[in-house]
Amino acid sequence: MREILPQLTELAGSGTPLALATVVGVRGSAPRQPGAVLAVTPEGRVIGSVSGGCVESAVYEAATEVLATGRAQLHTYGISDDDAFAVGLTCGGSLQVLIRAYDPRREELARVLDAVDRGEPVALATVVGGAAALGAQLTATAGGTQGTLGDPELDRAAADEARGLLAQGTTAVRHIGARGQRRRDEVTLFVQAFRPPARMLVFGAIDYAAATARMGAFLGYRVTVCDARPAFVTPDRFPDADEVVRAWPHEYLTRQTDIDERTVVCVLTHDPKFDVPLLLAAVRTRAGYIGVMGSRRTHRERTGRLRAAGATQAELARLASPIGLDLGARTPEETAVSIAAEIISLRWGGTGRRLAALTGDIHRAAAPGLIP
Repeated sequence: MREILPQLTELAGSGTPLALATVVGVRGSAPRQPGAVLAVTPEGRVIGSVSGGCVESAVYEAATEVLATGRAQLHTYGISDDDAFAVGLTCGGSLQVLIRAYDPRREELARVLDAVDRGEPVALATVVGGAAALGAQLTATAGGTQGTLGDPELDRAAADEARGLLAQGTTAVRHIGARGQRRRDEVTLFVQAFRPPARMLVFGAIDYAAATARMGAFLGYRVTVCDARPAFVTPDRFPDADEVVRAWPHEYLTRQTDIDERTVVCVLTHDPKFDVPLLLAAVRTRAGYIGVMGSRRTHRERTGRLRAAGATQAELARLASPIGLDLGARTPEETAVSIAAEIISLRWGGTGRRLAALTGDIHRAAAPGLIP
């Protein structure tokens, strides 16, 4: 939903009703993961995607019906068997899609959009099966809940599940009893957790940093570029960064209180007086990725300085240097793609090799942390 947040916010602000199709389940290889959405307006405007094109036409037809009737629908789209014209996923997996009508003036969607836009954590629990109304929803935040699934006890249990997943930053399916009982499965909930975007901290105001910031923004990170040199760290040089900070990198990093397993740190300073204190601070944070620019020789010398400064072997093992995957990159833009590829590979457990040279599943479960 975050991908099409501006368009959804625009529709909600204008009071335009819509049908929202959400991927709530995936089996096997599938082009989009749970949480992917497609919105359809009464005028036929389509925003977003649930399958990258495989079943969009069928979902569109179902969405127009939901807009007309107001009744939620749950559909499963699988491989199209032998009929080349049948609706299905050519990749061989299956998608379960909930399609629900929304009136943005009084529905939970507006509350979710507002919270996400303000950067406040919020979870949306939706009934996708069982002994409760299909499509019933409630939202859960640190401040309380809104909406109902039809029963106060069910609401309390759903809110607990939603807050637990929100703390983890995880979107998932949960099963509970019709009156909120644990270890029962009369009601199936799809819980979407929306946390503020993960951070990308780029240190070193060079051309490679500008390209990396641009790539980080494209991937959905909240990007900060930091450097101590006034002549280089100017906002006009980094238009894609959310903030540009002039400070000694290690001092800035030690002041940050929101660094977690989703945070990625890219050290492009390439100067020992910046690198050593910065990296000593970085390896003692919870950051999920710490990439450092430099040749192998540079990194060996850097490692020696870090050891002399008190870094342990376990801390040094956290450094990815030379930064990025072996793509043969030369330009700043190509190098930024290489860095992004390494981050994505760590996030999803990829090998970094060509898919054409591999066998087995293309899509994998996410690794802990690193999810924007």
